[in-house]
Amino acid sequence: MKKIVLITGASRGIGAATALLAAAEGYAVGINYRENRAAAETITDTIRQRGGEAMAIRADVSSENEVKSMFEQLDREFGPLTALVNNAGIVGELMPLAAMTADRIRHMFDVNVLGSMLCAREAVRRMSTRSGGTGGVIVNVSSGAAKSGAPFEYIDYAASKGAIDTFTMGLAKEVAAEGIRVNAVRPGFIDTEIHAPGRLDRMVNLVPMGRAGTAAEVAEAILWLLSDKSSYTSGAFIDILGGR
Repeated sequence: MKKIVLITGASRGIGAATALLAAAEGYAVGINYRENRAAAETITDTIRQRGGEAMAIRADVSSENEVKSMFEQLDREFGPLTALVNNAGIVGELMPLAAMTADRIRHMFDVNVLGSMLCAREAVRRMSTRSGGTGGVIVNVSSGAAKSGAPFEYIDYAASKGAIDTFTMGLAKEVAAEGIRVNAVRPGFIDTEIHAPGRLDRMVNLVPMGRAGTAAEVAEAILWLLSDKSSYTSGAFIDILGGR
C-alpha cells in the first residue's frame, strides 16, 4: 500500500527535516506551509530530485475551510492518506502572562490546538476503518514546555502544548479500534528558527547533555512512531529533551 504523509508546517525546522526523512523512507509527502512558499518548494524540489514524491500545499491550519481544502488536494494528488504529522505551531514574544493580550493567547490556541485538532479530524475521517479506510498513524508535535510551563517566557505556548498532550491521549483511545495509532513527541531545546534570538545559547546550559538538539534527531523519533516498528505503541510520548 502506498504510504502518504501530510506534514503541517513543513517548510522549515522539524517539519522540513521530517519531510526529507519521510521521503527517504518511501512516503509521498504533502508539505504544508502558510507563508514561506519558497522554502516549501525548496523541500519539495529536493525530494523530487532524489526520486521521491512531494507536493507543497498552502493552508492556514487554524482555518477549517483551508484545512478541508488541503486534505482534498492531497486526496486528488496522492490518494488516501496513511499518516499525519501535526507539526505546525507558533510562539510569541517572550513575556509573562500579565503582559499578554487576549488576541495573542487566542491566536496561539487557534494555531497550535485548533489547527492540530482540525487536521486530525480530517485524517481520522479518511483513515478510520469504520469509515472505509485502512487505518493509519497520527504524530502530534508537542513540546517539553508542556511539562515545564515556560514561566516568564511563553506560558501560553506551554499551555497550548499541554492541551496537545491531553488531546493525544484522548484521541489515541478514541480511534484505537479504528486502526489508527496516535502518539506525540516532546522536543526540548532544538536548534531551529522558532527560538527568540539568543534564547538557545542562554538556555542550553540547563540541558544535561550540554547541547541543543537537531531537527533531524526529532525527525528520527517521528518516523519511528510512523513506522510499523512502533505497531503496538499508541497514546505514547517520546521526550527529546537531552536528558532534561
